[in-house]
Parts: sequence; C-alpha cells; structure tokens
Amino acid sequence: MTEPLHPPFRTIYWDGGLDGTLVLLDQRRLPAEVRFLPCRTVEDVMEAIRTLAVRGAPAIGIAAAFGICLGLSQVNPVSVPQALTTVEDSAARLAASRPTAVNLFWALEQMRKAALQFAQQNSSSNVQDLRRHLLNQAQTILQQDIDTCRAIGQNGQSLIPEGAGILTHCNAGALAAAGIGTALAILYTARHFSRQFRVYVDETRPLLQGARLTAWELKQFGIQPTLICDNMAASLMKAGKIHAVLVGADRIAANGDTANKIGTLGLSILASHFQIPFYVAAPTSTFDLSIPSGQFIPIEHRSPDEVFSFSKQQIAPRDIAGYNPAFDVTEAERICAIVTEKGVLHPPLPKAIEELRKKG
Repeated sequence: MTEPLHPPFRTIYWDGGLDGTLVLLDQRRLPAEVRFLPCRTVEDVMEAIRTLAVRGAPAIGIAAAFGICLGLSQVNPVSVPQALTTVEDSAARLAASRPTAVNLFWALEQMRKAALQFAQQNSSSNVQDLRRHLLNQAQTILQQDIDTCRAIGQNGQSLIPEGAGILTHCNAGALAAAGIGTALAILYTARHFSRQFRVYVDETRPLLQGARLTAWELKQFGIQPTLICDNMAASLMKAGKIHAVLVGADRIAANGDTANKIGTLGLSILASHFQIPFYVAAPTSTFDLSIPSGQFIPIEHRSPDEVFSFSKQQIAPRDIAGYNPAFDVTEAERICAIVTEKGVLHPPLPKAIEELRKKG
C-alpha cells in the first residue's frame, strides 16, 4: 500500500483546547442531511450515545473518553481530589448510556486509570495539569482507533476474493469509528489494492443502519453498493451471489461468542447452511475476557416505538406488543475468523483468543 487510507469525512473530533467541544457527525440525520452535533457537557454525550447520534462500539468509546474531559470542564473542580471525584462521577454516568458495547467501558476505564496514575505520580500537579493529561489520553484513544482500523483492514483484506459478493449488516465502517472502520475497513483496503467485488447491504431493521448509513458511507468511499431488504439474504445466498458475510462486533466473549446488531445471528445460521464464510472484524478492545460465553453478554432492549414507526411515520398499530432487542449473539462455532488489529484469529476461537491474551 503506497499511502494510508483516510475517511472522506470525520465522524468524531475534538475542537479546541481544554475548554473545547466534542463534535459528532449526527448519524440520526443521515443520509438526507450531513450535520455536526456539538457536545459541551457530559449530558450532551450521554444523550448522543443513547439516541444514536454517535454509534458503533469504537466511536462510542471515543465519545465517552472525551465526555470525561467535558465533565471536568463543566464542573471546574478546584483541587485534584475533587477532579478525581468528578472523573468517577462522569464515568459512572456515561457507563449507563448503553450496556452492550464493551468499548464504552474499556475507554472509561482507560480514562479512570490515567487520572489516578497521574495524580499518584505527580503529587505537586494541579487540576489544569490533570485536565491536559486526560485530554491527551482521549486524543490517544482516538488516534489508536485510527491506527487499529487501518491494521484491521490490512489484516483482513486477503479474505475478500476477486469478483466476490460480500454481504454486510448494520454499519461497521468509518461512521462507527474514528478511522476507516472495522468490517468495512477490510473492503476499503481490498479496493485500495484494486480488488473488484460487489457489496450487498441489508437494510438492518428497525433503524435501517445499513440503508441509511452503510450505503451512504460506501458511496463516499467510491464503492457502489446494492441495497437489499433483511429478508432477502437467504434468497441471494441460495442463488450463489454471496461469497462471504462480513460484520463487526460490540462485544466478544472469551470463547469467541460475539454480540452484534440484531439480525447477525440469523445471517450466521444462513451462512452456515449455505457453506458461506462468516467473518467478524473488531479491535481487541471489543473482547471481554471477563465473561466466558455469549450468554453473559448484556443485551440492550430499546423502545418498541422504534419498531412501530420510522422517522416519526407510524407503520404499525400502537395497541399491540412490541419487542426490540438491539443485539443478538452469534456462537463461536459459526464464525470462520475474527479479524483484529493484531492478526486474524481462526478456529478453535477459544484457543486463539487465549493465545492472543497471553501475547498481550
């Protein structure tokens, strides 16, 4: 590769110095409108995460890291002990925003540790010094994501055969990260190497992240996608048009079970039936080695209103029950490989993940 790939748009960035603003590409408005959302308080970041203005496991983690910085700016503590209390309070509130994406908790823990270590190692430092240190830490988390996305793309691009049909689900691209994404990074890198393939994007009900976000994003990268309804996947697979399924992840258990957007499990079952490779792409920060299997992954349940309507347009009767889990869990045995920034993990996944853990 002659030069690094860069997204043609920015999803998340910090504008200004210590009293700056977190700026998010408001994904609730895509694809009709490109508008940026300024966040100046912890509450702003929490609301952005809860309402999916920012989404995708890596981007949520980055937003939360900068949320810690906003909390300090908002409270303006007068002493380092008060600042540490503010960090703890902000972290606890941000952690309650969404339960499934482990990158949120990973990033908050990185910020908490950075604050405590700095205070312990720099007893004569003041609040401003601590704030500068934490802003640098948040910027480091953002830059690490950019580098991680690039590495995932390079590590996984050989999985995309020339002329293949690739099916994606939800959005695991630059809209879900600071860099070029996770699953979609593999496609962007393969295209950068002049490989030709067709991308099928399923709509991803109920919020249409595939139709609204992935289809828009692929076009920004110069890839013309084919949009399908969620219930068309089996027909396409049977017709021989799909040669691989490529998805992201919000949390991966120690045994390789993987939580991703609702509907991923069904695609993995279909792929297994039709003997089509099913690949997951995720940074190592998405692994939660504290849980043995997917049955312990907390699944977020969102308002049934998301199923009853879309874009404020009612599409179903209101006087019926609704069920709206945001994620499901795909068992490790249906996953052919997990692509990370540290390499590609092949089955048996529990052994591969344990070896990755030992390497650090």
